[in-house]
Amino acid sequence: MALVSLGLGVSIALVMILVVNYFTNVSASSRAPRKGATSTTLATTALVGTTLKGFSMPGLFRGTVRAPWESGHPTVAIFFASWCGPCQGEMPKVAAYLRARQLGNVRVIGIDANDQQAAARAFVTKDKVGFPVAFDANGNVTNGLFQFLTLPETVFLSSTGQVTNVYFGAISTTQLAKGIAALSR
Repeated sequence: MALVSLGLGVSIALVMILVVNYFTNVSASSRAPRKGATSTTLATTALVGTTLKGFSMPGLFRGTVRAPWESGHPTVAIFFASWCGPCQGEMPKVAAYLRARQLGNVRVIGIDANDQQAAARAFVTKDKVGFPVAFDANGNVTNGLFQFLTLPETVFLSSTGQVTNVYFGAISTTQLAKGIAALSR
């Protein structure tokens, strides 16, 4: 009887380890920097150092949002969605911080990805987002050009479209300020 109990306990423990390992690996691989990346204060990816082509997408409310680096502006691109929990915590702080600052030549754009337009509009309105927001309904730019699988993400690009840094997850205003300052040099 003791051997059966021991065997059952070991089996349950192995199943638990496999389940935890599965969920831990999925979470870690979807959030981790790409292969070959180094870890710094602002997380980096294989995108860092590459020059990205420009894009234009429909604006969330109207018009078209174009990549500011196409016209020579250093850019902060903030990827988010209304359904994203970390985005819901990040956006009010980021939007308030950006409303209260002069950024000089640096431009900020938002890219709302894989979202419903009505929910995205309500989210942006509630948080008083003052920067242009593109609506990437199917994730073509988010998942394609930038290759992001998770949100939120923040990308810092030079005036020529070279990715200087990528921050994974909700960015603090301190981290955002550091990234903007580096673009302003």
